[in-house]
Amino acid sequence: MNIIIERLNKIKSNIQNKKTQVIAVSKTFPIENIKPLIEIGHIHFGENKVQEADSKWSNIKKINPNIQLHMIGRLQTNKAKRAVELFDYIHSLDSKKLAENLSKFENNINKKLKYFIQVNVGSEKQKAGITPNELDEFYTYCKKKLNLNIIGLMVIPPNDGNEEKYFKYLYETNSSLGLEHLSMGMSADYLIADKYNATFLRIGSSIFGKRD
Repeated sequence: MNIIIERLNKIKSNIQNKKTQVIAVSKTFPIENIKPLIEIGHIHFGENKVQEADSKWSNIKKINPNIQLHMIGRLQTNKAKRAVELFDYIHSLDSKKLAENLSKFENNINKKLKYFIQVNVGSEKQKAGITPNELDEFYTYCKKKLNLNIIGLMVIPPNDGNEEKYFKYLYETNSSLGLEHLSMGMSADYLIADKYNATFLRIGSSIFGKRD
């Protein structure tokens, strides 16, 4: 069996919550590495740059319309139009201006995406995301004013060894907003995220191997 398929199957067997979906984060990996997963029917894939996703996935999505493409990297406002055309999920909704642009382009082509609001749980200056104290207002604005389909929250926790604390906080906050999905957990910490009901795990190197 192909090593990439083996790794994905091992990760799936480690997950307790059977509703959880694994997003195979295929950024920087060529399509040859990704094809084995497409061939076994895996549908969730993640990219963090619109341009790279466009060149890799445009044709594949035409042939395999059931593939669900997830934008997991920071999304620049000027790339919003193409992102709406190409992606099914956006995990990095992090500003009113971006939200307004996404809403406008959705309406233009009559397509509804699924969105996660990225929460900057550690209020880290170098990281994108809405700070916890701005979250309620931002969520209401996106949902009520712009009619965006917000399905959950997303986090990239600070690298301080306290992932459990941040995942627990996000799980509780997500529940308090009545949201169904949670995007958290990567190769190093997905088992902790699974413990706090993550519904989407964003896993790259544990499936595809180390990036160059």
